[in-house]
Amino acid sequence: MPLPTLATPDDLRAYPGVGQVSDASADLVLRLASGAIRNRTKQIISFVANDTVELTGGERVLKLPQRPLVVDDTHPLTVVEIVDATGLEIPAVEGRDFVRKGSELHRGEAWPTSRLMGWPRRYPVGIWADRVRVTYSHGELEIPDDLIGICLDLASASLSNPNRLRSETAGQTSVVHTVETFGTGSLTSDHEKLLRAYTRSTMSVVTS
Repeated sequence: MPLPTLATPDDLRAYPGVGQVSDASADLVLRLASGAIRNRTKQIISFVANDTVELTGGERVLKLPQRPLVVDDTHPLTVVEIVDATGLEIPAVEGRDFVRKGSELHRGEAWPTSRLMGWPRRYPVGIWADRVRVTYSHGELEIPDDLIGICLDLASASLSNPNRLRSETAGQTSVVHTVETFGTGSLTSDHEKLLRAYTRSTMSVVTS
């Protein structure tokens, strides 16, 4: 199923300078803009329920690919360690086997004796198994205004300059497009700065 766009056609029509645009054109430029944002941030952004991913462990900290996490009674976090040699699956329990910090699942310091330090405090210890299967819900329940704004900026630029012209002349009127808007769906330096808060490094998570 295609992901929803980060802004709606009605948002685009209400955006300054856009005006009337067909549903087909609005949907296309919004999908292109949303795709550019997702590609840059490496994030789906839209809410996804009960997504399952298998990650490479072997470290004390397991970083989940998508954020923010949504964990509640309706959207539980399920973590299962997989022992490669045997295929044995061992459920990991939050608060006992790991601590959740944002989009990271932390084990304690590596101790060779057991998974728990024991009395008097049962802190989680050790490292994650080589493979870990996680089922979790993630994404924005409501798309932030700054992301909607970037999406609309890109979409409106695509509509205003679909042929990627550096300049246009009509009669006595000449329009020169700036470098930032030269090209369909091009992220500007200002967009890039805003997206840093949402961006995940491609090196931070390894899937199995």
